[in-house]
Amino acid sequence: MENEAKLRDYLKRATANLRVARQRLDELQEKEHEPIAVVAMGCRFPGGVRTPEDLWALVAEGRDAITPFPTDRGWDLDALYDPDPDRKGRTYVREGGFLDGVDRFDAPFFGISPREALSMNPQQRLLLEVAWETLERAGVTPGSLRGSRTGVFVGATDFDYGSNVTELPEGLEGQMSLGASGAILSGRVAYTLGLEGPALTVDTACSSSLVALHLACQSLRRGESSLALTGGTTVMATPTGFIEYSRQRALSPTARCRAFSETADGTVWAEGVGVLLLERLSDARRNGHPVLAVVRGSAINQDGASNGLTAPNGPAQQRVIRAALADARLKPAQVDLVEAHGTATTLGDPIEAGALLATYGQGRPAERPLWLGSLKSNLGHAAAASGVAGVIKTVMAMRNGVLPRTLHVEEPSRKVDWESGAVRLLTQEQPWPQGEEPRRAGISSFGASGTNAHTIIEEAPAEVTDEEAPEGRDEPAVEEYPSVLPGSGVVPLVVSARSAASLRAQAERLGALLAEGAPELGAVGYSLVSSRAVFEHRAVVLATDAAEAAEGLAALAADTPADNVTTGVAGPAGGRVFVFPGQGSQWAGMAVELLDTSPAFAQRLAECEQALAPFVDWSLEEVLRETPGAPTLERVDVVQPALFAVMVSLSALWASLGIVPDAVVGHSQGEIAAACVAGALSLDDAARIVTLRSQAIRALSGTGGMMSVSLPQNDLLTRMTPWGERISLAAVNGPTSMVVAGEPEALRELQAACEGDGTRARIIPVDYASHSVQVERIREELLEALAPVTPRSTTVPFYSTVTGTPIDTTTLNAEYWYTNLRQTVELETATRTLAGDGFGVFIEISPHPVLTLALQETLDTTGTDTIVTGTLRRGEGGPTRLLTSAAHLHTHGATIDWHTTFPTHT
Repeated sequence: MENEAKLRDYLKRATANLRVARQRLDELQEKEHEPIAVVAMGCRFPGGVRTPEDLWALVAEGRDAITPFPTDRGWDLDALYDPDPDRKGRTYVREGGFLDGVDRFDAPFFGISPREALSMNPQQRLLLEVAWETLERAGVTPGSLRGSRTGVFVGATDFDYGSNVTELPEGLEGQMSLGASGAILSGRVAYTLGLEGPALTVDTACSSSLVALHLACQSLRRGESSLALTGGTTVMATPTGFIEYSRQRALSPTARCRAFSETADGTVWAEGVGVLLLERLSDARRNGHPVLAVVRGSAINQDGASNGLTAPNGPAQQRVIRAALADARLKPAQVDLVEAHGTATTLGDPIEAGALLATYGQGRPAERPLWLGSLKSNLGHAAAASGVAGVIKTVMAMRNGVLPRTLHVEEPSRKVDWESGAVRLLTQEQPWPQGEEPRRAGISSFGASGTNAHTIIEEAPAEVTDEEAPEGRDEPAVEEYPSVLPGSGVVPLVVSARSAASLRAQAERLGALLAEGAPELGAVGYSLVSSRAVFEHRAVVLATDAAEAAEGLAALAADTPADNVTTGVAGPAGGRVFVFPGQGSQWAGMAVELLDTSPAFAQRLAECEQALAPFVDWSLEEVLRETPGAPTLERVDVVQPALFAVMVSLSALWASLGIVPDAVVGHSQGEIAAACVAGALSLDDAARIVTLRSQAIRALSGTGGMMSVSLPQNDLLTRMTPWGERISLAAVNGPTSMVVAGEPEALRELQAACEGDGTRARIIPVDYASHSVQVERIREELLEALAPVTPRSTTVPFYSTVTGTPIDTTTLNAEYWYTNLRQTVELETATRTLAGDGFGVFIEISPHPVLTLALQETLDTTGTDTIVTGTLRRGEGGPTRLLTSAAHLHTHGATIDWHTTFPTHT
């Protein structure tokens, strides 16, 4: 019995282990076959095609992109053409599918010198541009991938750039070998973007880009790469391809690619660049990236010993199709379309059609045939870029629910037994409706090298609901883009470029997009801040609707000023300093608009009102809204707590937009708000100080006054000598920005003396003398009232305007707050200290800027590169003004987290 029990226990454990092993095996198999998401596409193709949308328009409209040979490549066109196919060094065709502007390249954008750019194969230049665009179309900032395991898999062939140069121009020695190298194509992208996944260039002739796609999918499934840029590129730097294939009589004399047509007479050479951004489907969902379609399966193989080195092999094509279906775990009847290799050669097309009939054409109902098309009928044969071109066309067809027609087919080829299977040529456009199963298509590419590739694409799966979403999602999928500061309707459109001309061009393109009535304005704003790199030349257009945005963008494009446009060239900027002024920035109606539009501001103001309540007998909100019966801002014991609350709430609003201080500094009573925002004082302690101190100041009312004087400090002190202690130097705000406090009569006499020699002197509308000897009368009262204050240490540096230096915030006790009211405000000294410590961004947190000019005056004398801005302006107390300040900071180099201005909902 004991042995039987042991045996049963052993069998239970063995069965459990076997179950775990099978589960792990199933998981591994699922991982090996996980669909690969196409999260973005980018391209350049003939016919002026610069985007996938352009390509779809060309195909859907049935346009032919074949044109005469270009005149800007130095080809001797007169000597090149001869209708006799046997003439050496000649071609019997003089048309093809060519890209425009292959000689144009913004080298500085990529940090490449003009000399190095000249030595680079145009394929390198175009690939860099399209790879960058593809990342941005995915919502991925290219710079964010630096150091990541992002792979680069590029298909390319015929590296003839510079092959006809017998003597290199001066300065290009040592450059041309890299510029013309095929290996450098993928390496250049990886190097420029700092990508550390696999980077390789594949050359299997015409199948290169689909082979590269296959390798990219394998790399992603094995975990070698987290993302993969893959695609292909072909640019004909010389006419060699036309000459070579004229000898073989493989080119169409009419320069039209009649794929699978009875009149097919050869292929047509073309150019192109296509790039896909791939990611494992599970990762794309978790990262919130768009999924345009998925790669279900792919396969590659070789013709082996066929009829000839470059001759197609039908059985090998059948095998690669079946292998791709097996990789996708699909049956032939589950695929709706094949985007064929379809080169329109009299040998290749019948063999390819036969392979399709033998695989996809069997076992499917006649009323649901496999549809067959070829993009080469529109573009020509783009060689190493032809496969990826077919993928882009197919994905766009899926997303538009249309099977576009193949051009130039009057009659299907009679060399093909079309009755042997259910395969039909797309001689007319067909609808591609959604069915019980996803739309699916195969794409074929067969290389002259004998390497075959077949890929199976499936339409994007349905969006994952919140309940289905996997755990660990990095960020939510964005479905809505509410405008900044809910209720305000203000959206910032953030644009940047490497040069002023490029910035204007960006604005023009963006304006054209909005003119088309494309996306919702918030979606455009979000995309600009979430998927675009930030460069030195910057602009921000603030708008509430597309029309206002278009006007601002038009002004930016024309380089003319506009109220809703802020521009600048960013320089190096140090840390951010929040500057809190004292009394004087208040105005009737301040903060009311923000109370009604900004939840962050309103919530913090409510907290301030609650903290003030134990010490006052009035309502903060009623004061701000000027409710009948509420006290006015003319009372010192009302205006100072109100200003404190507004400044603290403005700081909370800045924080909600991603802007927090690296240091704080305050002027007079502004130091109370600075200490609170830095965390050195609790809100309750700060409320105690600002209320009880301002109430104590009322005892000084009627005995003093204050006056601003525009003189250097030493000159002013000399001027003040005759009045002795009757007046005091209250504040040194800047090199020539001073404040004097003391007896009213003495101030009037000093004012008259200043005005007598042209010195500006202005009486400030207060009836007490802060920062003068008069404050000593309330010293004991203040020390007793503020004794309960418990200051705290903080990680945000607090620069004192009592000492002009950073201080330990645990010393901000009752004695400090008396000294703050009694001593001269040393703002100029504190500003110089901040600049010397490397701080370069000064933001005045107030209802109206009163210190900005003084700050700028001081900083201009320090020789440091600084940015100074106010928060709001008198009469402009809403979100537009606030965002204008943020725009000024951004365009001059400050780091602004614009993402937080677009709260997302899932």
